[in-house]
Amino acid sequence: HSFIADFDGKALANITDILDGEMFELPTMPFGGVDQLSWSPDGTKIIYACRKLTGKDYAYSTNTDIYLYDLAAKSHENLTEGMMGYDTDPQFSPDGKSIAWISMERGGFEADKKRLFTMNLESREKVELTTDYPYNVESITWIADGSGIYFNSCVKALTGIYHVNLADKAIRKVVEDQFDFDGVQLAGDKLIGTFKSMSMPNEIASIDPAAGTYTQISFENKHLLDQIKMGKVEERWVKTVDGKDMHMWVVYPPDFDSSKVYPALLFCLGGPQGTLSQNWSYRWNFQLMAARDYIVILPNRRGTTAFGQEWTDQISGDYIGLNMQDYFTSVKEMKKEKFVGKVGAVGASYGGYSVYYLAGIHKGMFSAFVSHAGIFNQEHMYMSTEELWFPHWDNGGAPWDDNPVAKRHYANSPHKFVKNWDTPILITHGEMDYRVPVDQGMAAFNAAKALGVPSEMLLFPGENHWILKPQNSIQWNRVYFAWLDKWLKN
Repeated sequence: HSFIADFDGKALANITDILDGEMFELPTMPFGGVDQLSWSPDGTKIIYACRKLTGKDYAYSTNTDIYLYDLAAKSHENLTEGMMGYDTDPQFSPDGKSIAWISMERGGFEADKKRLFTMNLESREKVELTTDYPYNVESITWIADGSGIYFNSCVKALTGIYHVNLADKAIRKVVEDQFDFDGVQLAGDKLIGTFKSMSMPNEIASIDPAAGTYTQISFENKHLLDQIKMGKVEERWVKTVDGKDMHMWVVYPPDFDSSKVYPALLFCLGGPQGTLSQNWSYRWNFQLMAARDYIVILPNRRGTTAFGQEWTDQISGDYIGLNMQDYFTSVKEMKKEKFVGKVGAVGASYGGYSVYYLAGIHKGMFSAFVSHAGIFNQEHMYMSTEELWFPHWDNGGAPWDDNPVAKRHYANSPHKFVKNWDTPILITHGEMDYRVPVDQGMAAFNAAKALGVPSEMLLFPGENHWILKPQNSIQWNRVYFAWLDKWLKN
């Protein structure tokens, strides 16, 4: 629960539980924070996002709503009743007369288009500002005079800063570069935010929205980055098997020489909805892979979220379809280059699912696999994950449902193709993973061993769906690279 209190600079007084007597979560679990609450400018009200559901309804729904809380009356009003998807990130306007928030339309689906809404608190009129805008809205910030809103949006694998004018809904790009810009805040006539890339962790920037320029103002990592030679990051577009244009990044070794032959790694994105943008990762760091003399192939296959909702939607209910062909397309594109040698496939979560599935159908394209926290048995996964709404949507229903989407989905679970496995595979998993429980990894490892496939397993008793502890991360990377070097560099 979230609490409010008086504070005189020394001590708290009159501490009040906003959800006193209610059995719900505020902020919304598991990732909600203070961004899910907003004070009115006069301090008399709070708006917050909360999923006020219980039991089976809670398990199958993503329906969070925006509530208005009156501090004096201690009353709650649902402002988004009837809007069935995620409603999140509420913000009061500077004059306190309106609110803005991010909303998804479809309940039970975590990767629907993120739309930007406003509401006049006197009339309760709702207005969607991004009806004709095909991309997602993130991290909203009101302009000081309330005439518009700044937001982040990932467009074709680059996250920039955008502005929407409330009067005519006109959207313009404020700034974009070969970086990902994260949430911004007003600072006079400037914006302050962070930016990063595959070659640089987060730094702080000052953005001039009038000029469309930015200036880096923090250099916390410069003394380290100056000592490290980064590999080239290349952007490519390739034709898919059905004639669509697919975006991909390629990261090359720092001392790349096109006359030499390098092993390559296909990175299978998790999610399955998400985007391979200019993100700096402390877990799957592509520059670290490139520094080990691997060419890293990063396709934004079907299901990614920065290319319009149709591209995103094509993976739901069709995990084995066009997105798998997109993986093959990206590898075939790179294999045209004489400098690409053996290829491995790696990934986590849905990326781990992809690895397990590719292991059963690849017919010699790959020489090694690494799956972290991957889904192996879809039927068992449905009944053991802590996010029941997720497989229910993406799998087309439950394993016992008779609709054609669900039947096809479960019939093509990766474990159904394990008899075809013949390629070395490393399996890693956190034993506290409740998203994709550890028995998924154990089952895949046992199957590989039973079939005589070269395999190893690395378990982390204290980790969840992600390897987060620094020493565990070092160990994971050591095992990861030792495995790939063994099978791809000989």
